[in-house]
Amino acid sequence: MFGWGGHVLRIDLSKRKFVVQSLNSSLAQNYIGGRGFAIKTLWDELPPGADPLSPLNKLILAVGPLTALPIPNSGKLLVAAKSPLTGGYGDGNIGSWLAIHMRRAGLDMIIIEGKAEEPTYLYIENKGDEFRVDFNSAEDLWGLDSFTTEDRLKRIHGSDVGMVLIGPAGERLVRFATIVAQKGRSGGRPGIGAVMGSKNLKAVVMRGHGDVKVADPALRKMGVDAIVATKSKPNYPFWMRQGTTSTVEWAQEASVLPTYNYTEGQFDEYEKIGGFAVERSKVVTRSCPQCVMACGHVVKDTEGELAELDYENIAMLGSNLGIGDLTKVAYLNRIADMMGMDTISLGSTLGFAMEASEKGLLKDKIEWGDYKRAAEVAMDIALQRTELGRLLGKGVKAASMELGPEATEFAMHVKGLEISAYDCHAAPGMALAFSTSPIGAHHKDAWLISWEVQRGRFDYTREKVEKLVEMQNIRGGLFETIVTCRFPWVEVGLEIDWYFRLFKAATGMDMNMEVLSTINNRIYTLIRAFWIREYGHWDRAYDTPPAKWFKRPLSKGPLKGAKLDYDGYQKMLSWYYELRGWDERGIPRKDTLRHLGLDFVIPQLESRVNLN
Repeated sequence: MFGWGGHVLRIDLSKRKFVVQSLNSSLAQNYIGGRGFAIKTLWDELPPGADPLSPLNKLILAVGPLTALPIPNSGKLLVAAKSPLTGGYGDGNIGSWLAIHMRRAGLDMIIIEGKAEEPTYLYIENKGDEFRVDFNSAEDLWGLDSFTTEDRLKRIHGSDVGMVLIGPAGERLVRFATIVAQKGRSGGRPGIGAVMGSKNLKAVVMRGHGDVKVADPALRKMGVDAIVATKSKPNYPFWMRQGTTSTVEWAQEASVLPTYNYTEGQFDEYEKIGGFAVERSKVVTRSCPQCVMACGHVVKDTEGELAELDYENIAMLGSNLGIGDLTKVAYLNRIADMMGMDTISLGSTLGFAMEASEKGLLKDKIEWGDYKRAAEVAMDIALQRTELGRLLGKGVKAASMELGPEATEFAMHVKGLEISAYDCHAAPGMALAFSTSPIGAHHKDAWLISWEVQRGRFDYTREKVEKLVEMQNIRGGLFETIVTCRFPWVEVGLEIDWYFRLFKAATGMDMNMEVLSTINNRIYTLIRAFWIREYGHWDRAYDTPPAKWFKRPLSKGPLKGAKLDYDGYQKMLSWYYELRGWDERGIPRKDTLRHLGLDFVIPQLESRVNLN
């Protein structure tokens, strides 16, 4: 079977044992890799209703058939588990040399289960099809920040290994703790780092030996041609100067820049934290492995230390908190990276706390723009050392429920996952994208807002919904399963046909939009079934954005007075369900499940909800 390594490594931390299994060919054909492998494994193996922080949860590291190949931006890894933040399916995409080493070793997936008796890190190496897995003590690493941990592990195992690890936030089970790599790469927003911490697992280190076998030897030349095509795109030079940070200026102009906990869409000091400010301050640019369009723009923070920035963390730790100083934003971002916390969720949680403080719902004073107090609270969250830190470490949904009904009105999340950095008072399509993302409010599955701003932002049309599903098919269905970076396509315009041709060269299998749509619908529908199984019920309210966007209009800027229309949004949500083959509650229909080859889902769903 070309394109896949053909092996799954299963590690039991409780028993300190491992086994290498053959990859099921039907799994590869029907679910491709990455997210597809993750959700199918979780559905099949996780006991329904399992506590996400119990030994029963599975930590999954998965690659895809295009990962690590000599093509644009292929050094990506998918990490997944049942989310301790949302209670549903959770995953993240992270650049890491571990992905490269997994492919070299012929591994398509690593499944980690159980819980180590004491802090542990894994060292994995292969010799052909024979694998060695060492269960090493991490007692002297436990409590260390992610940067120091990486340095120590490289001193032990060499600088040529791949690794992922957690910081103190993951150890202390902060619900939005992430998995970290390369001192700035971070993935697993729904608390996948906390799952790793719950297993007493500090790091996974690997050295893989071997070559990735592909169906067509011409793939290497095709990959070079794709790289040349990427670098030849008109927007490529500007991208290399600013990367995603230029989105600050775009978002300001479009009135979608999250400001003061998503109360406004414009920030008076945006120029101090925007793409041109980053370009002037940049010290170096970092990237994931095998990347040709680096996005990690590194600046010096208030302490003169290096911090890696992109748009999401600038907006969430900058304008969303009322902070208009790039060095201060960089400082908060470095804290998040070192502690192993998601910057989006951290920024949203701090913004929520500032608004709660302003309204007198918190006894602790946290004022807008106070970066020193924000840094103190961020450390409290990571280390769980105060009552406030423990409250906010649960995420905005849980924190708002503890503070009372008034707080839930400005808790900016969907299904418990804090919203990525786009205000949607005047963007109903993007609000729908957030609300139907399979992991909660995240932008990676459909960055509809750029298209929407160009085509008509106040329209509640079926065309928008159709475009959303198309984007989800590509961003979530293609890039999260072949497991490569989407930036060549979405940021500089590399044609999607390149990926279909590369997939054919790697696997020998045909791929086109029709095939992709079927695979994506299968994966999205199985993920929706997982949510329903774990919740035990479902309601379309779970697919509805926060109350603030419906009730509190923008009070400044050219779109002053704008807010979402509830009836218009619900109409779009019904169209979305129709296009997915789900009923008016957002529950997959029986005929949809059968058509997608998901018949095995029906008995478990029928035990929880009525299926149409």
